[in-house]
Parts: sequence; C-alpha cells; structure tokens
Amino acid sequence: MLVVDPSYEIQDELDQTSLVIRLEACGRICYKSEEKITKDSALPFVKKIAEHGHNSVMEMAVVTLGVQCSREQADAFLLLEPKYLFIDRVDGEMLVTGSIRSFRELYQRAGNTVPVHAMVSFLVDGHPYLFEGVWDGGHGLSEGSNIEVRKLDLQEVEALPPHLLARHRFSGVKFVVNRAVTHEIVRHRPCSFLQESQRYCRYSQDKFGSQVTFIKPMFYEEGTKEYLLWQKAMEDTEQIYLQLLETSTPQAARTVLPNSCKTEIIVYCNLAEWRHIFTLRTSPAAEPSMREVMIPLAAEMKERYPAVFP
Repeated sequence: MLVVDPSYEIQDELDQTSLVIRLEACGRICYKSEEKITKDSALPFVKKIAEHGHNSVMEMAVVTLGVQCSREQADAFLLLEPKYLFIDRVDGEMLVTGSIRSFRELYQRAGNTVPVHAMVSFLVDGHPYLFEGVWDGGHGLSEGSNIEVRKLDLQEVEALPPHLLARHRFSGVKFVVNRAVTHEIVRHRPCSFLQESQRYCRYSQDKFGSQVTFIKPMFYEEGTKEYLLWQKAMEDTEQIYLQLLETSTPQAARTVLPNSCKTEIIVYCNLAEWRHIFTLRTSPAAEPSMREVMIPLAAEMKERYPAVFP
C-alpha cells in the first residue's frame, strides 16, 4: 500500500491552453489515463466525448462572449432564463460566460432564438468539434440579425472590475484528497466536477503499482497506537480488494474500499463560488481534512485576487 499527503494544484497551465487540450487533460482524470495524452490525442478524445454526450467533461471548458445586439434581442435572450450562464450588461454589450455544455444545451433548447443562434454559430466557427451531435448547420437564422459576437481572452476577463471578475473568471483546482473530503465538496452545486473513478480504475494493474493508495490521516500521529491500527485496517482492506479483483470487476471490488482511499478530483467554478466555498470550508466548524487543503488554497487565491477575496 502507498500513503500520501493531501494536496491541491491550481490549474494555471490549462488556462493558457486551447479548449480541446483542457478538456482532454480534465477528462482523462476519471480513468487515470493521462499516459495516453500525446500531441495528437486531444481532438479525437474530445470529439468522442461530444458525440457520446459525456456532458460532465464538457463543463470543464468555459468561454466568455461579448454580444452586441438590440435591446429587444437581449430581452428575448434573457426571457429564456438561460441555465448555468453568467450574464451582465457592460457598456452596451452583454457579457455571457458559460461552459461548452451550457451552450450546447441552450442551443438544443432554444436554437431558434436569434441571439442563441448567433453565439453558438460563433463558437462553432472556431470549435466545430465541441458541438458534434448538436449543431444543425445553422439554416441562416443569424444572417441579417446585426448581432456581433466576440470572445474575450483571459487577459480581458482578468481586467474586469471585481464584481464582474468574480462572476466571469473561472478557476479549476485539482485536489488529491481522501473520499470523505470529496463526498462533501461535491455538494457545492454550482461547481463542475470530474473525479477519479474507482468503477473503472483497476488498482491491481501495473500503472497503479498493484497497490491501493491512501491519504495520510491528519487525526493520528505516525507511529502512535491509533495510526498503527489505521495502517493495519488499510493493509487488510487492500489485500481483500486485490483478491476480489481476481474474480470481480473493479466496480464490484471497490465496495470494500474505505474513505481513506486517495482520489483525485477537479473542481471548476467561478471566483464567486470559490469565495462561498472558502467561507464554509475554512471555518472552525468545517471537517478538519477539508480545512487542511482549503485554508492554504484560500490564502493563495486571496493573494492572486485580493479584490475578490476579503
């Protein structure tokens, strides 16, 4: 068995990459298949994800659009009550931020609305593979509509005033924690999550070292009686799990695995939601293993965005 410390990583490098590279890097965490990433693997991976409607992966790429349209067109768009989009009016322009999934589903629901059609058409021009199985070719609905759509780059988003920055700037964080922590964090509904899947990962395979990885418990000092009892329980569990894998599938064998199992999870949301998470998960009443990663993460986010995090 392997015991590791909990950790987190703000996914800065993915903010600088293309949407397709970001989606593959996040999507492969579920199967721990990162070793399959090559310089040519991202597009086939994402096209397959889109074709099969694996929408949770499509939540891991967010775009911010600037939309110039008439008051009537904007009102028609807002009357749709678009789900999972963040919309603000700034200097005569609508700022619309959302995941690829949100734009895909909005188009499926209201693609005959001119502003929706114009936005998705703009996205399709640059990223047609993201709308596999959804885009119907357009039918010229946006022609003559006088709607202008542009994409804001990251620098433009980061230059927004604090109240808009909090809503339109999304940040992803990859946590390496125990499953008790992830059971709690996935309750934050406005977030998007992708998590290492015990259903598909077979920890008896070579890439996992034929062993189960556990998170070191903060509750017990290494070498104490309590720690040794915990260690014995994890060793026994690992042996039972590996034996079950000889005749069972991973999804069957995983039923014996405990909360101490290491898992990787990506949490992706805007800064406003991160602010809410930190309020709840760094307080003295929060679960100690959660505080162990959230307190230093909150401090790092505050250093980066002091106007957003009090």
